[in-house]
Amino acid sequence: MQVPAPFEYERATSVEHAIDLLTRLGEEARLIAGGHSLLPMMKLRLANLEYVIDINDLHDELGYVRVGTGEVRIGAMTRHRELLESPELAALFPIFADAEHVIADPVVRNRGTLGGSLCQADPSEDLTAVCTTLDASCVIRGAGGERVVSMADFHRGPYETAVEHGEILTEIRIPVRPHGSSAYAKVERRAGDWAVTSAGAAVWMDGPVITDARVGLAAVGPNTSGIPAISEALRGQQPTEELYARAGAIAAESCSPSTDNRGTADYKRHLADELTRRTLRTSVERIQAGVAGDQAGDPGRNR
Repeated sequence: MQVPAPFEYERATSVEHAIDLLTRLGEEARLIAGGHSLLPMMKLRLANLEYVIDINDLHDELGYVRVGTGEVRIGAMTRHRELLESPELAALFPIFADAEHVIADPVVRNRGTLGGSLCQADPSEDLTAVCTTLDASCVIRGAGGERVVSMADFHRGPYETAVEHGEILTEIRIPVRPHGSSAYAKVERRAGDWAVTSAGAAVWMDGPVITDARVGLAAVGPNTSGIPAISEALRGQQPTEELYARAGAIAAESCSPSTDNRGTADYKRHLADELTRRTLRTSVERIQAGVAGDQAGDPGRNR
């Protein structure tokens, strides 16, 4: 039976209390929310901690979806189930519903959090690809105050983020732009598994012309990455199958997958190409059809 090494347990009652505990307890203290990533690592003795700080009581403070003028703010303790069921996110960013339908299982979605997913910084993680696609920013709070970093700067490498010791991710901010939509697609070995390859796309249009587009890939390199070359290739163009094919080719060329038990590098490049095409096509179709977000997020729609 796998069991973690002995550790001390603390329970934070506020963000400030969590920061104080992190500062006081030192480098061997870690925060735990859903625990679906940290606990398995502790059981395998890949993470040996002296202190675990439970932040589940912070859900009232950090569990929210707030739509403002030109921006959506999501608390880091917002759970997967809440992201899936949010009508605001369904209307503005159907990519969230697409992704949440293929994340793990109901047990994980009931407990796992947005902040926990981002801070795990797994290169195959779904919500990191979603937030990269949507050009999100991350709010990090410490004893010295708050700072805001882009997704590109938030992830410094596999399992490494910009959150320093004594700091906590508190919020994700996503810009809202008119005449846009988004989509997410994932290939996995079995339902709820980590991605073999996944892609997210967001597109904005002015009439028949693409004014901007973003694509984020996961599981095809050391970090989830956006691809600026795709944005440059699509701006000012009318959507066509040839344009999607060009974007897919750029995605395949831009990623750096490795061969492992989920597939060969060539297979993953092929998936990056195909999934980029699919998500761009679906995003444009959603804009053109004026489909409501909750309908667009139906997992049966694109299968």
